[in-house]
Amino acid sequence: MPLLIFLVEDSATIRDNLLPALADLAGAEVIAYAETEVAAAEWLDAYGGALDLVVIDLLLKNGSGFGVLRHFKARRPDTALVILSNYATPMMRERAASLGATAVFDKSTELEAFFEFCGGLKR
Repeated sequence: MPLLIFLVEDSATIRDNLLPALADLAGAEVIAYAETEVAAAEWLDAYGGALDLVVIDLLLKNGSGFGVLRHFKARRPDTALVILSNYATPMMRERAASLGATAVFDKSTELEAFFEFCGGLKR
């Protein structure tokens, strides 16, 4: 069975590149995505199915990845929550960890490590 992922990413270009890469490199399936904090929260509140991983960008069209992280951590505490951002500074990493992020990866320098992490998660 593929790893089931919900993606919170507002860039269509990044989504278009991540979806096939996650399937090929991590055996994962992105089951849905959201571009805003509110849309991500609404999706989670409506979705009752299986979910293995949530991949969250920090800067969204509306809202923040930190808000998404808080929402998912409160409602799905056993789901892996990963921040994938161009702004993975030490301060952002610390804040994400304090809010319950499982891991934080920089989009520009840590994609290989991100795909390895995803590939290591088991259903």
